Amino acid sequence: MSRLWIALAALLLLTLPVACGSDPRPAARAWLPPAPQAAPSTAPADGPTLRAAAARDRLLIGTAVNMDYLYTEPAYRAPIAREFSSVTPENVMKWGFVERVRGQLDFSQADELVAFARAQGQRVRGHTLVWTDQLPAWLTSGSFTPAELGQLLHQHITDEVTHFRGKVAQWDVVNEAVNDDGTLRDTMWLRALGPGYVADAFRWAHEADPDAELFYNDFGIEGLGVKSDAVRALLQQLRAQGVRVDGVGIQAHLSLALPLPNGVHENLRKFSDLGLAAEFTEADVRVPLPADATKLAAQAQAYRLLLDSCLATPRCTGMTVWGFSDHHSWIPGAYAGFGAADLLDDAYRPKPAYEALRSDLLTAAPPYPGTRSG
Repeated sequence: MSRLWIALAALLLLTLPVACGSDPRPAARAWLPPAPQAAPSTAPADGPTLRAAAARDRLLIGTAVNMDYLYTEPAYRAPIAREFSSVTPENVMKWGFVERVRGQLDFSQADELVAFARAQGQRVRGHTLVWTDQLPAWLTSGSFTPAELGQLLHQHITDEVTHFRGKVAQWDVVNEAVNDDGTLRDTMWLRALGPGYVADAFRWAHEADPDAELFYNDFGIEGLGVKSDAVRALLQQLRAQGVRVDGVGIQAHLSLALPLPNGVHENLRKFSDLGLAAEFTEADVRVPLPADATKLAAQAQAYRLLLDSCLATPRCTGMTVWGFSDHHSWIPGAYAGFGAADLLDDAYRPKPAYEALRSDLLTAAPPYPGTRSG
């Protein structure tokens, strides 16, 4: 059988129903459009794409997408369509972008991404509804009472989630609300509305789209630790109160200059044991420059740690990288002296990290009934 037929056969698995059994990975939801009949661009010459390889494990493999490049650079667009089954907007669903002027909503760029994803048979993750950053200037500089801020937040969540009802599968409802010491982060929302704003945000999102999956998203919760424990306790408390929370988004911004997180698999399993879905939502591994073969091999192992932990966890349903190519990476601008954080290099060529992920996806034990507990 030729490699092309192998890749196409694996890709068709995206449309197959999930077999009955003990594996709790969810079947495709109604909001996920059918996969295209053929790959939108040529797959790597030496084997299936990440998307095709992940399909056999019923994982969604995703990337963040920068709309500045999606329709202007074919070399950027092609790997998104080819390699990924899920997309997340880097910026264009954030409040500061969709409502720069109070009362004037602009979802045009986000709508373009949703249309692109639908054409490629990809899931869309909504990012993000409640955050302390990238807010509109009229909001952060305004003089609003706590009651007014609560009304504005409610309206924003309702407007955005309603606009994308049935089109966005999964929302990061609340983003980065917990400090490293486990306390709630000091934000304008906490100061004005108290800790109850977290529960309210999830309630309002659920009211606007009862079928969307609702996630809490944060950094620094990849491994065992105080912050991970605090997030688990928060989500457990919300669910005990009857608040709809479906999962946890674990950002996974890693660095070779720091120790890798401890107990990643055990940490994921603890979230899974609560009945929560878990996904790595913003994964990248920044490298001290200049990169070399040794550093890229270590980077591949860091990516592999995340994926292998996900594959071994019953309710880990996906892994999204925060940008896929070093050509358009946020890392050099945010971390001086670092870069080369992504799966493809500056010329869109696969790096050892790409090959490591694809290899693990292809060699992982298939998710047949009885092979995973939970």
